[in-house]
Amino acid sequence: MDFLTILKAIILGIVEGLTEFAPVSSTGHMVIVDDMWLQSEQFLTKYVANTFKVVIQLGSILAVVVIFRDRFIELLGLSRRHKGANAHQPQRLRLTQVLVGLIPAGVLGVLLEDYIDEYLFSTATVLIGLVLGAIFMILADRFGGKEPKVQTVDQITYKQAFAVGLFQCLSLWPGFSRSGSTISGGVLLGMSHRAAADFTFIMAVPIMCGASLLSLLKNWQYFTMDALPFFIVGFLSAFIFALISMRFFLKLINKIKLMPFAIYRIVLAVLIYIVYF
Repeated sequence: MDFLTILKAIILGIVEGLTEFAPVSSTGHMVIVDDMWLQSEQFLTKYVANTFKVVIQLGSILAVVVIFRDRFIELLGLSRRHKGANAHQPQRLRLTQVLVGLIPAGVLGVLLEDYIDEYLFSTATVLIGLVLGAIFMILADRFGGKEPKVQTVDQITYKQAFAVGLFQCLSLWPGFSRSGSTISGGVLLGMSHRAAADFTFIMAVPIMCGASLLSLLKNWQYFTMDALPFFIVGFLSAFIFALISMRFFLKLINKIKLMPFAIYRIVLAVLIYIVYF
């Protein structure tokens, strides 16, 4: 495998890492780079290319686990600090709240999986998702988040968790963005941008991890010696850049809010339209 191929894996990993959890739609970005990079590699069949996308997505998921490792340890009941909780301890986010948030999109995703794969994964539908998602984010900044009652993820109620899960259903439309829909929804529900972002990232891990691992099991035969270096480099690149971008995003989200990302999405939609139409 030559240097140019490895460089392509690094660039694709960077694109995935920078966009997977930012509210800009990683799908929209992969539409741009897909034909440009993946399709030019002769050893990459359609199935190997799709498997590679799953691999780099796992790199981004690992970055979330690293950043929120203490939170996940606590949610799984493995933290000694919060064992033997009593009435004097502050309210904390519970695993059951995360699971409640996963129900709507999980159920709808299973029911509509074949329809989504057949009819919604196209450049045109991604364009629609990018623009509609941008509008939704602008509306969230305009009508929500003025004086949020929920400042931290630990103040989220079961009702709010389920409502955020309903907003996550919007992300089943490619290009809408999981984080864009759930952060915007959380802000409209009275959460701070940071609280909504934290809950979004925590909630994304089980559903994305489950879907990615299932996909890998179905496509395990494509992990050939020729493709393995490409997969490994892409995974590490996605992990590193997701780690960097998420730390940066979480520090600034309460200050910059969603408007800059909404504007970026509209610019991206225009770029895709020019390139493909």
